[in-house]
Amino acid sequence: MSRRSLHSVSPSSGLYCAESGVGKTSLIMSLVSEEFPDVVPYKAEEITIPADVTPERVPTHIVDYSEAEQTDEQLYQEISKVIKCLITVNPESFFLQVISHWIPLINERTDKDSRVPLILVGNKSDLVEHSSMETILPIMNKYTEIETCVECSAKNLKNISEMFYYAQKAVLHPTGPLYCPDEKEMKAACVRALTRIFKVSDLDNDGILNDNELNFFQRTCFNTPLPPQALEDVKNVVRKNTTDGVCEDGLTLKGFLFLHTLFIQRGRHETTWAVLRRFGYDDDLELHQDYLFPPLKIPPDCSTELNHNASLFLQSVFDKHDKDRDCALSPEELKDLFDVFPYMPWGPDVNNTVCTNDHGWITYQGFLSQWTLTTYLDVQRCLEYLGYLGYSIIAEQESQAAAITVTREKRLDLQKKQTQRSVFLCKVFGGPGSGKSGFLQAFLGHNLMRMVKEEHKSYYSTSTAHVYGQEKYLLLHEVFPDFDFLSESDLSCDVVCLIYDVSNPCSFEYCAQIFKEYLVDSKVPCMLVAAKADLPEVRQQFSPSPLDFCRTHRLPPPQSFTCSTAGTPSKDIFIKLATMLSFTHHVASVARSCRFALYNIRKIRQFLTHARLRCMCTCNRCTFCLCQNILNSELLHTVKAKLYTRLYGSPPDITQCRVYTNLIFKSLFFTLSLFRHMSQVDLKNSSVWLRVSLGAAVFAVLGFTMYRLLLKPR
Repeated sequence: MSRRSLHSVSPSSGLYCAESGVGKTSLIMSLVSEEFPDVVPYKAEEITIPADVTPERVPTHIVDYSEAEQTDEQLYQEISKVIKCLITVNPESFFLQVISHWIPLINERTDKDSRVPLILVGNKSDLVEHSSMETILPIMNKYTEIETCVECSAKNLKNISEMFYYAQKAVLHPTGPLYCPDEKEMKAACVRALTRIFKVSDLDNDGILNDNELNFFQRTCFNTPLPPQALEDVKNVVRKNTTDGVCEDGLTLKGFLFLHTLFIQRGRHETTWAVLRRFGYDDDLELHQDYLFPPLKIPPDCSTELNHNASLFLQSVFDKHDKDRDCALSPEELKDLFDVFPYMPWGPDVNNTVCTNDHGWITYQGFLSQWTLTTYLDVQRCLEYLGYLGYSIIAEQESQAAAITVTREKRLDLQKKQTQRSVFLCKVFGGPGSGKSGFLQAFLGHNLMRMVKEEHKSYYSTSTAHVYGQEKYLLLHEVFPDFDFLSESDLSCDVVCLIYDVSNPCSFEYCAQIFKEYLVDSKVPCMLVAAKADLPEVRQQFSPSPLDFCRTHRLPPPQSFTCSTAGTPSKDIFIKLATMLSFTHHVASVARSCRFALYNIRKIRQFLTHARLRCMCTCNRCTFCLCQNILNSELLHTVKAKLYTRLYGSPPDITQCRVYTNLIFKSLFFTLSLFRHMSQVDLKNSSVWLRVSLGAAVFAVLGFTMYRLLLKPR
């Protein structure tokens, strides 16, 4: 009879073994027909009892054995199959065969570590007047694989259904993995599993299950709360039998373990198994793979993030273990948090990956950042970790998969020109000594005074950046500077940072080669960072210069950066990165608008230059000369400079960009409409110049308004 798996019900099979004539076939036929058969064959056919007629709702497969029809080899084959329960039917006259023949034979044919549970059945109880239980009990005490014994009668239909119930119970709720009868205590694996269950259920982490926590535990495992009187009865039982089982009117770990020991000793081990299986344990008292790794479909080009409910759960976990309420987890508090894990999931490098306090302890923001990083890079590991913490139990969700949000494909973001993502990955490239590690540590607020040990170095840095009131997670990843061995995964990201050392004349060449070789045709946005800006800048040997290189490839100009500061390094550059990622599509649209505006300004200048060659006017007083002066004025040059800054500089304010680009279009289109046919008319006609004057005036007014908007601080 096979054990039921955690999330599916599999058929259970039982094999009847005994000497001939003991009534094992009669028992099977009496169970099926509910009456004693007049004619009994040598061997009953294999029978499967449907799940809906069994107490445990498990289909049961029964296999009979006949010494007259089957050889010993066939019996050995049946025993060696995947049979989880073997029922030996013996009247009193065959107890010696149980000890000398059947138990040694079964143990010989099964694995020592997974002994088959046995049921001893005394049949034909209608032929004797006394009970044989006193004879069986010494055998049960000697052989721990014997789960239970029962007396029955196929003729009187006595205890027939009970016998099969015990058989199913021995398979579905075996005593062996839980309890050691010789030492009369639970086994270490069972204690370890129940200890984890206690700590997960202890929601306030005070080491005591109060009434609310006990009721939540009861509802979780058995779908019903305990009445107040029943709770008191349970506590009274624990008080009478243990000294420290109840504390402050709550159940301690010692009392919790005692209760389950009592359940097992009284034959109610199905209660303990119900708790274990509800918290994800299989028959070997290991967390089931289906529990730790629930199915989660992630289409290509999609990313994974923690949703709001998961963040609230992790916040409760952090608060639960932050005993001193300093918004940081000390090493002892972190160890206590991960006590429900079979291993320590975070190493010392985590302290250099996320934000920490002055003691180097992980803050609440750093705690969430590390979980965000794990979810983005390895969502299966995140599901495993959430399983250890009991997310599906505490959050009352079907599985840990409910904690994950799968974002839509990036191509859809491009089509819709907006994104709902809140986590972005930035790959950081740069030659040796260019300042990559300092760049990553500066994101965490660390300056050069805080040196990182090489063995604890992290190649990731994770924190948040606020973009117009919205919190975005930015994951920085330092890529090993091996130019010839960059894989597709090395280049798969949302944005690329190319870092060079302004004090090293050879540093920029690496960035230029990386861009030309791998990124020039890529749609991934890039930013050039001029690191170590506190040092004297030297001329780069690579030609063109970094600024000209950016203009050629339409990149933002190099962003100056240094982490050699007395205080916390500036985070402006990281905000620019997050803004670039959050509004990539808007920035691209504004950039096109700015380029079109600059193009039209050049066209107007070319037209007026051509007109001046035709009229050769130098009076500096007529309308033509006034228009020419406007185009040569400091105002227009400032506007052009601002456009170039917005186009090639820091990411723009989207609202302001829409305003001033609309103004540019209105003024330019109006002026161009006036100038469109001027080459075909008489330039000395006063009506023509009146139109020009009106257009220039409108252009000047709108240009001045746009200029004020550009100068308005963000």
